[in-house]
Amino acid sequence: MINALGLLRRRRFLPLFCTQFLGAFNDSLFKQAVVLFATFQVFNDARVEQSFTALVTGLSTLPFILFSAIAGQLADAHDKAWITRVVKTAEIGIMLLGAAGLLVARAGHSHTGIPLMLATIFLLGLHSTFFGPIKYAILPQHLPADDVLGGTGLVEAGTYLAILFGTILAGYLSIEGAAIGVLAVAAIGWITGRRVPPAPRAGPRLAINLNPITASWRLVASTLHIPRLYLAIGAISYFWTIGAVLIIVFPSLVRNVLTTTPVVASLFTATLSIGIAIGSVVINTLLRGRISARYAPASVIAMGLFVVVFSLVVRGWTPAPAGHLYGWSEFMRQPRAALVVLALLAIAVTGGMFVVPLYAFLTTTVERDHTARTVAANNIVSSGAMVVGSVGVIGISRLGVTAENMLFVVAAMCLGAAWLAQRLHRACDQKISV
Repeated sequence: MINALGLLRRRRFLPLFCTQFLGAFNDSLFKQAVVLFATFQVFNDARVEQSFTALVTGLSTLPFILFSAIAGQLADAHDKAWITRVVKTAEIGIMLLGAAGLLVARAGHSHTGIPLMLATIFLLGLHSTFFGPIKYAILPQHLPADDVLGGTGLVEAGTYLAILFGTILAGYLSIEGAAIGVLAVAAIGWITGRRVPPAPRAGPRLAINLNPITASWRLVASTLHIPRLYLAIGAISYFWTIGAVLIIVFPSLVRNVLTTTPVVASLFTATLSIGIAIGSVVINTLLRGRISARYAPASVIAMGLFVVVFSLVVRGWTPAPAGHLYGWSEFMRQPRAALVVLALLAIAVTGGMFVVPLYAFLTTTVERDHTARTVAANNIVSSGAMVVGSVGVIGISRLGVTAENMLFVVAAMCLGAAWLAQRLHRACDQKISV
């Protein structure tokens, strides 16, 4: 296996990497700008803020439930590079709507601007639904077998580094700057998308079922009856449910418990992104190209322990004086600041170590003409689990459960993910290596 970073020099990988990086960056920039705008300028109630973030998460994942089956069929039935170009063209139109929403809300018309922004978030979810199966399923077509894990790790690392940069930038940009930025990035993504090499249909012609309900049902049923895929998808879905809960809890926690500014909130989210990127590279190094769930149970249990540590640390936090929020330098001078950052980083590193091999497993243990549909089935189940998690957070929050206590729910969920990962590890042939 070549050094994973060496893949970035390859013509058959670099354009795809850049395209998915820019897409994730733009999605992160827009959503973070919306959440920060709503949290710090529109709402002034912790429960409302948490519910709004849950709504954003739910809207962004709903398209995965409704349209992943169609997206997977299209990706297996057509040239994946051609679909990439269509999707990146649509992104420009989506961001025109989003930029308008940001500017209208900034002008004081939040009752009009917020619905436009929420509609954009739904459409961005739709954009990701159709591109999601491609960015993983295309790898076995473009890379040698022993580089698929490295490529998957780089895609994951790139995605979270893109989220990192988008999140940080959203904390610094004005609303006007964010509106211009998302349009510019969409245009650059359109250019890189046109350079992705062809990835034509690998199998016989596929009759596409355009009914989202029956297509989703049949796809999930035909995938989950295979034990190894059932366990892998179940473990990944647990992970993303955990991620959804963390994403929802996080903005309210950093504002109302840690009492920090939007810039610090963005840097916290960026820390999570850095950690997942690190974890993606670390697990590729440990496994040396093998597709295995060997380290997954220990990784997610460690993740749960670090979530508990984070919850305990923030409980002893000294909030800023009334009417004041900590800036970055003020925050870092607080006695527990280093522990907060290290706990967040550890959560993310172990999370990345858990999920990356599972994605590689999905794309390498099925026939090539089924890879996109397998990823799509995973997206349906994972997105459904995330929506359930989002709704659960809203309900639990209304019962008066604080963000700090919600973290204990996350830690408990890590045990379920570890159980599924352990079953997967035992079920698979330990000698499988790609």
